Amino acid sequence: MSGPLLPGATIGVLGSGQLGRMLALAARRMGYKVHVLSPDTDSPAGRISNREWASPYEDLETARNFARSVDAVTFEFENIPPETVEELSSIVPVRPGLRALTTTQNRLREKEFLRGAGFPVAPFRAVPDRASLDTAIEAVGVPAVLKTAGFGYDGKGQTRISTPEDADAAWNGLAGEAVLEAWVDFEAELSVVATRGLDGSFAHYGAVRNTHDRHILDLTVAPAGIPAEVEDEAVSTTLGIFEELEIVGTSCVEFFLTGGGKLLVNEVAPRPHNSGHWTIEGAATSQFEQQLRAVCGLPLGDTHRPEPAAMANLLGDLWARGEPDWPAALAVPGASLHLYGKKEPRPGRKMGHITTRARTPEEATRRATEARESLTGS
Repeated sequence: MSGPLLPGATIGVLGSGQLGRMLALAARRMGYKVHVLSPDTDSPAGRISNREWASPYEDLETARNFARSVDAVTFEFENIPPETVEELSSIVPVRPGLRALTTTQNRLREKEFLRGAGFPVAPFRAVPDRASLDTAIEAVGVPAVLKTAGFGYDGKGQTRISTPEDADAAWNGLAGEAVLEAWVDFEAELSVVATRGLDGSFAHYGAVRNTHDRHILDLTVAPAGIPAEVEDEAVSTTLGIFEELEIVGTSCVEFFLTGGGKLLVNEVAPRPHNSGHWTIEGAATSQFEQQLRAVCGLPLGDTHRPEPAAMANLLGDLWARGEPDWPAALAVPGASLHLYGKKEPRPGRKMGHITTRARTPEEATRRATEARESLTGS
């Protein structure tokens, strides 16, 4: 590519869930066409795109045809076969690229990369088989968390080990290669969503504070309300990781902040992130527009936050007693509703989110919580 991809170009997206949907909305607003590829039809992103390609990611012939129909490719879902991304890369630019994808889609590979590059992580050991688990427990200690090496998200594929006697049950609950991580007694869970441009430019939204329920993100508050030096360290660590992985696009680094004020990298997501959804209303340029700008080789946008913001996830549990009370939620001052177009609400399934803004983080949090609770009359 000799210059930036301008409006009118076609962007390909691997994956067709809510992240792809919000990216497609940003792209269509700016005059770009969007094609999505996933095994699904009538998907959240597919309904917004110009063309929905429904095919298994392993179908290389369809992947090649998909690549020939677009000007650049990005992804909203990292569990994509590396062979497919490599094939696409031979035809069209893929951003953030194969190295970022292969490193982050496997927990053990990601942890080894982070430790090898000098980034702070909790103690961990590889657990390729049951016999290795006992040795890992001796090295890491208990409590600890046993996680599958690949294909885990939202707390899936992990279990806590409180005593060595828990090892058998923990191993039997997983399948295949795993990693054992020391339990982190954290004070806060933080994340930094940021974007690296094709020219190496870097733009971030600062550190935000996250709370989880059942290992699923429940609430994000921006700003995080942490000391400036801790936030600076989180941002500089994020930049370092982006540069090491040569990321082009919007990605996220999740952190634990320990009671002693130490930051530990938890994981890296090489795509827009749930904890950055508040930027749609809460920042001058959303994380999705930034992704588009980076993928197209355009200048990155302003990340200024006019006032504090909060984002509350809406899970399928809210539909347990029927259709949620949308008017009640929208009666809360400043509440903005986003629904992802998923047909079937299931417990734990992300169906949408609500964003609020206010003069203080506390007030933004109160409004977001109030809006969500009003959906069921809580």
